[in-house]
Amino acid sequence: MVAVAAPGQPPRLLQHKKALVLGGIVLAWVVLWVALRNVGTLPLGASELTPLHRWINDVNDAVGASRNSSPVFLYFFNEIRLVIDEFVTFVQALIAQPSFGRPVPVVGWLGVVAIAGFVSLAAAGWRIALLAVAGFVFLGLQGLWQESMDTLSLTLSAVVISLLFGIPLGIWAGLSDRAHRVTTPVLDFMQTMPTFVYLAPLTLFFLIGPASATIATLIYAAPPAIRLTAHAIRSVPRTTVEASESLGATRKQTLVKVLLPSARKTIVLGVNQTIMAALSMVTIAALIDAPGLGKTVVKALQTLDVGTAFNAGLAIVVLAIVLDRVTTAATERRGLPRWALFGGLGVTGVCVYLSHTYLWAAEFRTDVEIGSSITRGATAVTEWAQDSLPVLTYGFKDFVTFALINPLQALLAESPWFLVALVVVALSFLVGGLRPAIVSAVCLGLLVATGLWQDAMITLASTLVATIMVMVLGVVVGVWTGRSRRADRVVRPVLDAAQVMPAFVYLVPFLALFSASRFTAIIAAVVFAAPVAIKIIADGVRAVSPAAVEASTALGSSSWQTIAKVQLPMARGALTLAANQGLVYVLSMVVVGGLVGAGALGYDVVAGFSQGQLYGKGLAAGVAIVVLGVMLDRLTRAAARRWTN
Repeated sequence: MVAVAAPGQPPRLLQHKKALVLGGIVLAWVVLWVALRNVGTLPLGASELTPLHRWINDVNDAVGASRNSSPVFLYFFNEIRLVIDEFVTFVQALIAQPSFGRPVPVVGWLGVVAIAGFVSLAAAGWRIALLAVAGFVFLGLQGLWQESMDTLSLTLSAVVISLLFGIPLGIWAGLSDRAHRVTTPVLDFMQTMPTFVYLAPLTLFFLIGPASATIATLIYAAPPAIRLTAHAIRSVPRTTVEASESLGATRKQTLVKVLLPSARKTIVLGVNQTIMAALSMVTIAALIDAPGLGKTVVKALQTLDVGTAFNAGLAIVVLAIVLDRVTTAATERRGLPRWALFGGLGVTGVCVYLSHTYLWAAEFRTDVEIGSSITRGATAVTEWAQDSLPVLTYGFKDFVTFALINPLQALLAESPWFLVALVVVALSFLVGGLRPAIVSAVCLGLLVATGLWQDAMITLASTLVATIMVMVLGVVVGVWTGRSRRADRVVRPVLDAAQVMPAFVYLVPFLALFSASRFTAIIAAVVFAAPVAIKIIADGVRAVSPAAVEASTALGSSSWQTIAKVQLPMARGALTLAANQGLVYVLSMVVVGGLVGAGALGYDVVAGFSQGQLYGKGLAAGVAIVVLGVMLDRLTRAAARRWTN
């Protein structure tokens, strides 16, 4: 059989030489590891602090002491915190019972359900409206109405502020090439950083609580709105703009009457992504005392209460699905007849009045609370799984642990730091060239400076194992769905639903199956990162030229040969992009995994939030995770560019 060569593929001899050099570097590393094991590993105990950590603690104490006296805080940070706090309190007072003030919200549960139904009806149609009403009623039946409204309040507050800044910035970046060049690397950096990294620095200036949670959320949620708005503006055909200008339209008229209407669908998609990012971040912000469902999940995970965590996690999923479906369907919705619009508005007004006037319509009370049943059922299933499936679950866990995790962790964490640094820089140069090697060297130096080298290597080992598993799953399922339209129609909705769920939710089922351990965190990270990798690989396989596939088949290739020698080589750009995104998604689960026994940097960050004396160490751990993310991101991007050129 004759293989069909992929366009731009490096010569086979060059590939073989690189493979030999890579193998030689790894072999030399293993030999030196045997000789120098546990020498120069820069270990640090769980309660030990470096001078850098103590200095950060001192800075934190100094900031706390000057919070009410320094002009920077009195007239800047405190004012921002006050404004955000007031806005969040206002939104909470509308739909969620505030911590002080009115004993019941302005708009009770019946009014909130009616508003959700009417907005969904107007934006997305009656089917989505029914879904929204059923979803919100389900939240009340779970016994989590108050927590759900707290989560929704923080999400809406962050989204409103994000869009107030994000859409104008996106329009500016769409109209100006200079603004686009400036904003693009900033947005790349913001979206590369794991979600929780925003939390620790913000608590330094804004304390813990809803204000810091909202600020962290809006910072994390703004990039999708900015990026997609700019992309939408820049994607409008130039001929359309020129036609408008030739008819005498001003720049403002062209923007309002041509660019924005043409870009509406993509801008609404940006709003959808902003809402999803905000909801994900709000749940994680429970680590800094943000109220809502996230706090319930965190407390349950810390006590290994799988039933309670499952019930609250299910509520997060329901809320995410409703918000996602409404905003997604809004991109295709044409509008309602006037009679339906006014009729729905009238019914909504009556429901809001009732919820504001009568206690039964204000506070969600029911004798048919299914939340306790869900909690008991999840607990029973957990106990059954732990009693009946240990041969399967713990067998798989032990196999992966002893075959992959332990050897790689030993090689990284028990080698001298300078040996690991030398190997990583050499591999970076070989795979990506000089610039990635320099970036890797700088990042490795920063890891040493954080004082958390060994924890960083343990985290890196877990990240690499999770990414390998993501890529195996991504290639298997991605090739299958990329080659079969029927499989794609079945799998794609599952992947879409999986991407809606916030990171916390993934921990719950695996905590039930594998108990608290680093393996639980790794598997949760794999399932969290796999959907995006599968989609990218499937799209890459689908984009391979049908002529190349037909030529391979005509030459007698089997399906396996066509996949291995034609489709995967020609989709190598998609493979490297999938690896890049898989790494980013896995790293974003590091701290969340720290709640269920992942240890290393994830535990350091969580401990820094909960124990004041470890704040400096936790902040340094956050920096170390960012540094790892930057290094791995730049390395995989460079590899992707080299392989696709």
